[in-house]
Amino acid sequence: MRQPKILTTIQSYSWSLFISDLLAGATVAMVALPLSLAIAIASGADPAKGIVTAIVAGFLISLLGGSRVQIGGPTGAFIVVVFGVIAEHGYDGLVLATFMAGIILLIAGYFRAGNLIAFVPEAVVNGFTIGIGVIIATSQLKDFLGLSVANLPADFLEKIPALWDVRETFSLATFAVAIITLVLIVVLRRVAPRFPGLIVAVGVGSALVVFMNLPVETLGSRFGELPSQLPWPELPDFSVSRIIELLPSAFIIAFLAAVESLLSAMVADKMIEGRHRPNAELSAQGMANIASALFTGLPATGAIARTATNVKAGGKTPVAGIVHAVVILLVMLLAAPLASYLAMPALAALLIVTAWNMTEPHKWGEYLRGRKSDIFLLLLTLILTVIVDLTVAIGAGVSIGLALRFSRRNSVESDWTPPDR
Repeated sequence: MRQPKILTTIQSYSWSLFISDLLAGATVAMVALPLSLAIAIASGADPAKGIVTAIVAGFLISLLGGSRVQIGGPTGAFIVVVFGVIAEHGYDGLVLATFMAGIILLIAGYFRAGNLIAFVPEAVVNGFTIGIGVIIATSQLKDFLGLSVANLPADFLEKIPALWDVRETFSLATFAVAIITLVLIVVLRRVAPRFPGLIVAVGVGSALVVFMNLPVETLGSRFGELPSQLPWPELPDFSVSRIIELLPSAFIIAFLAAVESLLSAMVADKMIEGRHRPNAELSAQGMANIASALFTGLPATGAIARTATNVKAGGKTPVAGIVHAVVILLVMLLAAPLASYLAMPALAALLIVTAWNMTEPHKWGEYLRGRKSDIFLLLLTLILTVIVDLTVAIGAGVSIGLALRFSRRNSVESDWTPPDR
């Protein structure tokens, strides 16, 4: 079934539901705003691209999606892929790959491929998610510690020695702002989980830089002022050779968008005791990524953390996600200049917390108690993600995982014995 969930929920909609969705949507917007900026920066893109993606893709994922409470936008899972595509093919290459990924997702939704998520081994998903968390965290060490390095290598094995070589450029002021922000994020999440603590923590860290006149880099000093309006939509540049060149990247973006959004929808189902429509969700992801590319935004998918925040804040229907996108748009239109004061170490602290949460440390014990084959698959995918490449990690992980599943099926012992003849 590919019918958007909003068509079902709107039939019994009421003012009380709208008030709940309005408050939840505004709360999620305050969480999504600094995250969208930080994810864009970590991806090697202009920070404004993160805001554009949250508005355009976030609106369409809620409007057309198959979940009652899914919140969409740029996510940490895409940072590694986006950074690699931009480095190799330029930002215009990323836009085209995102557009192609959207088409792939539309086709997947049309052919009802949403249920195929069950065939992706859970150990592979856990492995590349932890691997992405490791990469995100290490990518933020430069801004977290205030290190000065001209060209930081993208490769993990080259990045760590490069950071160590410039350790004498460590900035105590930058580190202090990062630590204060990180502690505030953790404390506010525990003390007031429904409170938009992310934007408060980043705001406090950034205010310290402004009012104490600290020698700390800000969003404005690195990137300039954010635009106060959405760009006009435009088609990406097409050519046959360019399409062939970017097809592998497009498939990886589509795969990640599908897996992340459907996993997020399943988590949301458990929280609200509901049931999402996987093929409607894939179709929505396709439309959202096509639209994001037309507005020169980043790849988008359902965001597990923001979706959970929406549920905890009282979101009941897709209207909450639409409100979240509209609130971010209003902030962009009315308060874009204020974003230039955001401190880079504060945003780095936010991403490091995000990376830690992505690894789901509370589940590590459960992973270690699992099958040895699952532990092997998780570690293999994790190592390949961090050291080699996400494409290789997913390809190898899924292939080996399916082979292990079939081997287990064929090795089931039977109590049947042949009769004597």
